Amino acid sequence: MITKMTGTLTRVHEDDIRVEVGPFEYQVLVPESVRRQLQLRAGQEVTLHITEYLEGNSGGNRFIPRKLGFTTAAELEFFELFCTVEKIGAKKALKAMCRGVREIADAIARQDAKWLTTLPGIGATTAEQIITTLKRKVAPFAVASGDTVDALPGTAVAVEPPAKEKKPRKGTAAADPAPEPTGLPSGQVIEDVYLALMALGLTPIEAREKLDKLLQSGKRFADVSEAMALLFGKGDK
Repeated sequence: MITKMTGTLTRVHEDDIRVEVGPFEYQVLVPESVRRQLQLRAGQEVTLHITEYLEGNSGGNRFIPRKLGFTTAAELEFFELFCTVEKIGAKKALKAMCRGVREIADAIARQDAKWLTTLPGIGATTAEQIITTLKRKVAPFAVASGDTVDALPGTAVAVEPPAKEKKPRKGTAAADPAPEPTGLPSGQVIEDVYLALMALGLTPIEAREKLDKLLQSGKRFADVSEAMALLFGKGDK
């Protein structure tokens, strides 16, 4: 069983991505939260934490192996925990993870069933079942910080602070200038814009469509306010 994959991201689709590893290209199903992180990284090397399952029909005479990918080990572990809820299989859990792990885990810990029903495919009954099953198990995910996002709960690895920049001594050449910004929004900015759109009342699907349209337009934005101006300002007709 493959547990980790590193290769070149070749394509990003609505529900899956394609990763080229040597002479092979793999289809990897990803949740919406991961797709947003990767959608501007086509052509770059990516590393995914992988799990697999067999997708079969009702007759049980044909099974298709599926690979599911996550950018961190914590995301994968949360997905597997999510699948322990009754009547939530791999496809339903993958669809529901349209927001960050910490945000979903926090809602479960707060027993906020109403918030959970905003996730795709999650109704009121399922939301209550999620809370009943997971409310005592999600604490490590709800409190995880960005510095420990790639560590398993209980085995957090501290990230060393960046080294202080040394000033060049007199008579020595100055350090190389910082690279020019590319103008592409960071993954965190994309995530913030997505959440801001849903805060305005858009559904996850509507927010994704609007965000995708903005990214495909080629217009540059550095923060949420600039993105909102492009989406709802006079220039967006």
